[in-house]
Amino acid sequence: GDYDLSAHQKASGRDLSYFDDIKRERYIPHVVEPSAGVDRTMLTLMIDAYHEEEVRGEQRVVLKLHHAVAPIQVAILPLSRKETLTALAAKVEHELRPYFRTEYDDTQSIGKRYRRQ
Repeated sequence: GDYDLSAHQKASGRDLSYFDDIKRERYIPHVVEPSAGVDRTMLTLMIDAYHEEEVRGEQRVVLKLHHAVAPIQVAILPLSRKETLTALAAKVEHELRPYFRTEYDDTQSIGKRYRRQ
């Protein structure tokens, strides 16, 4: 409704009405009050996370979520598939899991694993 602007107009003594040139009439515009909700929260998080970067002369869009809302906080990506290294990497992931949202990945090449993160 127009309560917000009407009340502000009354309190401030300023004319906050709008004159419509086509209809040739003056009125107080209705105001849509913003509200909190998941949609607005997600939009804010995504705007904050949106980044553009240039790589080899090309622009790309990257989503850099704040660590508090990132689905993965720590990724364990062993450089090779040697049993000694993968066992140690799995142990590190297991020890970090109670404190962080972790992901362990030893599939495909290390470059592809980095890119998925």
